[in-house]
Amino acid sequence: MEKVCWPYFDPEFENLTERIHGPSCQVCIDNESCEDCTVVKVDSVNKQGLLLQVVQALTDMNLHISKSYISSDAGWFMDVFHVTDEHGSKLTDQNVIDHIQQAIGSMKDSAGSSRSQVQNGAEAAEATAAGSDTSTEHTAIELTGTDRPGLFSEISAALTDLGCNVVEAHAWSHNERLACVALISDESTDSRIDDPGRLATIEDHLSTVLAATTNSSGANEEQGVKTAGLPGGGDGATPTTTNVERRLHQLMLAGRDFDGPPGNSSLSSSPYSTEGEEEGKKTVVTIERCDEKGYSVVTVETRDRPKLMFDTVCTLTDMQYVIFHASISSHGDSAFQEYYIRHVDGYALNTESEKKRVIKCLEAAIERRVCEGVRLELCANNRVGLLSDITRVLREYGLAVVRADVETQGEKAVNAFYVRDIYGNEVDMELVESLKREMESLALEVKNETHRPGSPERPQNRLSFGDMLKSQLERFSQNFIPIK
Repeated sequence: MEKVCWPYFDPEFENLTERIHGPSCQVCIDNESCEDCTVVKVDSVNKQGLLLQVVQALTDMNLHISKSYISSDAGWFMDVFHVTDEHGSKLTDQNVIDHIQQAIGSMKDSAGSSRSQVQNGAEAAEATAAGSDTSTEHTAIELTGTDRPGLFSEISAALTDLGCNVVEAHAWSHNERLACVALISDESTDSRIDDPGRLATIEDHLSTVLAATTNSSGANEEQGVKTAGLPGGGDGATPTTTNVERRLHQLMLAGRDFDGPPGNSSLSSSPYSTEGEEEGKKTVVTIERCDEKGYSVVTVETRDRPKLMFDTVCTLTDMQYVIFHASISSHGDSAFQEYYIRHVDGYALNTESEKKRVIKCLEAAIERRVCEGVRLELCANNRVGLLSDITRVLREYGLAVVRADVETQGEKAVNAFYVRDIYGNEVDMELVESLKREMESLALEVKNETHRPGSPERPQNRLSFGDMLKSQLERFSQNFIPIK
């Protein structure tokens, strides 16, 4: 028999670059340089999307980024983050420090072209939140459409009628657009729903519920329902909050919530971008050109809050822009961000229309998370139909859900809702107290966030009796499940 010789490949060859130049991603956590914060330094081989991954990892741990410096030219980037915990203190828990080093240090994907990296990153986020990496436990469902008072309640009731248990749900409402990502399971088996016929029925019925607003308004608004697997990481793990939130940003962006409410020519209905001389901070986004280096310089000035950097970096990344340098700082309740960017095609923002679109999208990304109103936190023993019952009571009390975070922790359901009066008025706290008495069996906490310092009052959008009657008729007409 003829002897066959194969070339020898050193198994360590793939790590040759790391052995010569050091690890591709180094994380240093410094608790000595600053008295009031922890400094996280990241040195890494440059790849598009890594900045968002790092910011996302820090945000997942409820860390607040008060200051940051980003430089990512010439194939290598250096990031510096000044962070504090949710209580505004330095990081002292060694488990948290180890987790930061592990989470960021493991980001060693090979670098590629800017265009392919941006596109792959956006597609990965969509697949992650839509559930391409499926789990055997739950089915994910995405909903987008024109919002109306009581819509989230109708969606919850429809899922209950369809024999679905809502395990987790996150919903945002902004500029009369609704985006929702929910995890559901079969109410009898508590397992993932795989039957194509049943999934089609769920999609059809929810599409009918969403279409009621579109048809009644006469506007040609995009709305849709999509079911898939469980949103999670690339390894099929449980999804992080920011994975879902990035998908909500993408759904809102695709639904063009940045154009403002239908029939409203203003950029936004939020006090963050209103004109006038008020004591509070308004969001100001400007774009200038740096001809010397060929960058566009995006400047954001707004009120500081948690997850602000994640929202802006996420939006620029998903809009196919590469961040080469950045400077982030906050003083008191004010935040200042400056990004040096180019489009993935290598060019700066050249047209006024492109600049206006980026400005509007960044303003919308900042506003989506800001909810003025009353925050209700509820904790109860989980059961099928619980979410439907809670949202029905909120609707009966004349409260509209503008943001919802619903989770299941063991045998407990932990729900948080931001609610507003459906007429656009300030929420009556006596009404809330009456609501608390009716929900006495639930551990209900109320946090009134209606009054923000310096925030001007919104123009009130009052509904007429005819509008209310029409809305109720639409709701009843959509609560019937078609028999096939």
